[in-house]
Amino acid sequence: MAQASDKASFSAEERQSLVESARLCEMIVEANPSDTGALETLKEIYTKLGDRERLGQVVRSMASLAGGRPAAAGASIASRPPPSARGASGAAAAGNAPPERRPGAMWRLGDRLVAEGLVTGEQLQRALVAQKGTRDKLGSLLVRMNYLTEDKLLSFLSRQYSVPSITLSQLDIDPEVIKLIPGQLAERLQVLPVKRNGNALTLAMADPTNVLALDDVAFFTNLQIQPVVASEASIRQAIDHLYGNQGDRVADMMSELEEAEGDVQVLGGEDEFLGKTDVFELKESADEAPVVRLMNMVLVDAIRRGASDIHLEPYEKMFRVRFRIDGVLHEIMGPPKRLEAALTSRVKIMANLDIAERRLPQDGRIKLRYHQRDIDFRVSTLPTIFGEKTVMRILDKESLQLDLTKLGFDPWSLEQFNRAIRCPYGMIMITGPTGSGKTTTLYSAINTINSPDINIMTAEDPVEYNLKGVNQLQVNDEIGRTFAAALRSFLRQDPDVVLVGETRDLETAQIAIRAALTGHLVLTTVHTNDCPSTVARLLDMGIPPFLVSSALLLILAQRLARRVCSDCKEPYEGDEESLLPYGHVPEGLGKVAFYRGKGCQTCNFTGMKGRVAIYEVMPVSQEIRDLILRNAPTAEIREVAQSQGMRSLRQNALQKVLEGVTTVDEVLRVTLG
Repeated sequence: MAQASDKASFSAEERQSLVESARLCEMIVEANPSDTGALETLKEIYTKLGDRERLGQVVRSMASLAGGRPAAAGASIASRPPPSARGASGAAAAGNAPPERRPGAMWRLGDRLVAEGLVTGEQLQRALVAQKGTRDKLGSLLVRMNYLTEDKLLSFLSRQYSVPSITLSQLDIDPEVIKLIPGQLAERLQVLPVKRNGNALTLAMADPTNVLALDDVAFFTNLQIQPVVASEASIRQAIDHLYGNQGDRVADMMSELEEAEGDVQVLGGEDEFLGKTDVFELKESADEAPVVRLMNMVLVDAIRRGASDIHLEPYEKMFRVRFRIDGVLHEIMGPPKRLEAALTSRVKIMANLDIAERRLPQDGRIKLRYHQRDIDFRVSTLPTIFGEKTVMRILDKESLQLDLTKLGFDPWSLEQFNRAIRCPYGMIMITGPTGSGKTTTLYSAINTINSPDINIMTAEDPVEYNLKGVNQLQVNDEIGRTFAAALRSFLRQDPDVVLVGETRDLETAQIAIRAALTGHLVLTTVHTNDCPSTVARLLDMGIPPFLVSSALLLILAQRLARRVCSDCKEPYEGDEESLLPYGHVPEGLGKVAFYRGKGCQTCNFTGMKGRVAIYEVMPVSQEIRDLILRNAPTAEIREVAQSQGMRSLRQNALQKVLEGVTTVDEVLRVTLG
């Protein structure tokens, strides 16, 4: 009666909401039949709705899980059996495998090994003592302690759980099968896909009782899993061989995530999203445990690899994740296309964006605490024809280098730049493409001149790093807080130094130049190819030549080039003359030693690790001011600047080749001749 009463008291909207929630939970259970959280939610919903038939199915499923056995297909609300029960041998294995490894289960395994004479009781006791406080499996520990061989353990597990055993070295595995599971997941779970037959995937694993691993693989591949047993060493060796080295071990990373839940923590509250009919479904799927784990894995892996950007990219039939490491994009994994909406929604929730809005670009920010380090992610979403592309820029305060002497300046350029930033007024412009290190150079300059007797104000979009003793303002075009509006306000705040994140339009440029001409030092950025073309860009904006020539102190162009990995660096014989076709000015060095990286685990076998800045510094002398006043061509300005000591980006980059910092190929990649 109570159920009927509850049912009758629902409005049509409330009932529809419950039905939608139930449908979502059923999808989760279908993907992961052992998800007790989803089953508990279904039980509560069907109780409220008074649906006794479905409630009975849920109760039977929960009872089966509580008994350590996956629910039979007929008794489960999911349309397919749980991963741990799939395959001809799955039922036998599932009957002996509890959903989680309890200490008692380990004792039973040890007792059986002793009973069969494979180890002695004393050896078992020593292994159990050594196992305390670790995540090691008992079988692997016995092998490592030389009490048991892997072959004997493999044969025992095969008999014990009625699961076939295989020798991986004798198999020729189809590369398309390997692609079904990303290397990171295979490494974390210590499993290997061996063969696909229709909707069934044969999975080699060292521990056939690991139901959680079976569930994760089933959820990721959407296939029925048929486990087979292989030795742990052979699985590890096969993963290294078939997937190749993938940098930092994500298995270690995920172990840390599981051991210390607080290591990865999203800072700040999450907005409540209301309105559209599919918002609840998106939010629930984004909060699903496998999705949260996968997103955490991506974020932490990017931090550990030293990536600057994370790209989540949807295509017609695929979805891929790429990291920009040292300025170059690397494909990291290809999650199933069906996880695209859930992963994108998870990022939106973390960045406090509207998960229901998928037609317009959105920008947000994630504050993450990882191992006591506060790391910011600048998030941008963009609707494409196949879904929303998401890019996250990683802003790690600990990696910020604020020492000008360590950025890569040559002595002459450093002297000119230091002289300019200590001038009482004028304009310094830094130019380069997105991701070329302009912000780092600006912050380093501000840090160099920052002192209690100077009022420094910055307008940035966004504020990437917080600087002590600097008044920083976040630009927000939506409310009219533009660069131009910020600059007007700054001039009423008694500033000494003004930093403008970017000079995008005529209005901002005019105010910045007028500030530079009225007793303020102005630092700003613009997007041009080199120093001389920056003058042409300002004139093209509409700034009169006499204002440009009067305000400019110095123009700096920069790029970032990858360094040769210091761990695998090796010399080879070269000749300075070989650099002449690329624009090098000969110094009479003759035979020289060039350097390259052989490739090692530190650099992910690329031979390159870390980046160095390449600078082109053009002080605006009186002669150059005269050229600007008479609208001289860019080529003429460049020629005069070089006669006064300026070296082009290409020339500075080739100098770093001679110093053994980078390679010719890298120079050609980032500079023009």
